[in-house]
Amino acid sequence: MVLLDIFRKTGALLDGHFILSSGQHSPQYLQCALALQSPADAKLFGQQIAERFKDSDIRTVASPAIGGLIIGYAAAEALNVRFIWTERQNGEMTLRRGFTLEPGEKILVVEDVITTGGSTRECIAALKANGGNAVAAASIVDRSNGKSDVGVPRTSLIEMDVPAFSPDDCPMCKAGTEAIKPGSRTTVK
Repeated sequence: MVLLDIFRKTGALLDGHFILSSGQHSPQYLQCALALQSPADAKLFGQQIAERFKDSDIRTVASPAIGGLIIGYAAAEALNVRFIWTERQNGEMTLRRGFTLEPGEKILVVEDVITTGGSTRECIAALKANGGNAVAAASIVDRSNGKSDVGVPRTSLIEMDVPAFSPDDCPMCKAGTEAIKPGSRTTVK
């Protein structure tokens, strides 16, 4: 099965006017929670990511919460390594919940979707601040079609070139289309 078909069959590939977590607007949204709701599908995505890193001596997989949690866990399981995550506390990505890192510990950062790479970069910075060594990053989907730089080599299972606009330059806003913030399904004016 083509991986993007899972997004289609689960209704996870949406068309409309969306506000992304980066604050940018886009005519398409990938709701990875829907694509990962089946454990078999999550396992497939995790195995596909793990296959790319099986000979990399990765000791830990880390993900930024919340979007990266399921796929990060699935990739860690496929690699047979531990899984940890970072989360925002007072607006800053941090390593919490008692997670600790060995100095220089080789870490793979796994995300669901990368648009600007901001969450991945913040996760990497939090891991580095705690002594970790994020050596690579991976995602299910790269919406930037390879353009986002996260500071380490990265790979994705699906590359797409989906436009994203600042709210001031958004053609859908200029046309008067209501913007939806996925997950909350609230209209933003």
